[in-house]
Parts: sequence; structure tokens; C-alpha cells
Amino acid sequence: MTVKECYDAMEGNYQEVEARLRTEERIKKFLCKVPEDKSYELLCNSLEQGNMDEAFRAAHTIKGVCQNLALTKLGNSAQILTDYLRDRREYTAEVEELFAQVKKDYEKTVECIRSL
Repeated sequence: MTVKECYDAMEGNYQEVEARLRTEERIKKFLCKVPEDKSYELLCNSLEQGNMDEAFRAAHTIKGVCQNLALTKLGNSAQILTDYLRDRREYTAEVEELFAQVKKDYEKTVECIRSL
């Protein structure tokens, strides 16, 4: 799978990241760091423990990484969760539903990246 095919499969914006990072080699270098980032793990653990402040920070970090790498689908779901978690103090059904979408998008993104 090429990097462009990977972006197509995970519903990212290859043209945007190519304009920013210029070469496929550089894109791949940074893209392959996404599964190593601990923000998703922190998000899962924080939600499990009911630590909404830490969950917000983790979701916000995921959103930022996605914006920098033009990982559109995951970035959009992370942004929705981030916006919802802002100033939230408890785990609700809405948080669970939004997190389920982030989880689905994250797993698809990581699966695509690992197939490179």
C-alpha cells in the first residue's frame, strides 16, 4: 500500500499533508509515529477512571496530531469529543457514544498505518 492509498483508506487528505510535508518519505516517517503516541491510551484510561480533565487533554492532543497530518476522519471525531469534553465533569452516555466513534476511527487509522 502506498502512502496515498493509506490516506484514501483512512479517509485522510493526502494533498493537504503533501503540501505541508512535501515528500512521501517525510509523511510516512511522521505517520508511522501515530500508533506509538500514548494519547489514545491516555484517553481510554482517563475515561475509564472518570478523569474528564485528562480525557479532554488526550482528545485535544489526538485532534492536533490529526490536523497536522491531515487525518481527517479521526480528526473530526476527536474534535467533536474534545468540544464535548470541554468543561465536562462526569462520564455520560453522550461521552460514551462520541468515544465509540473515536475508537472506531482510531482503530481504522492505525490499521491502515500498520499496513504501510
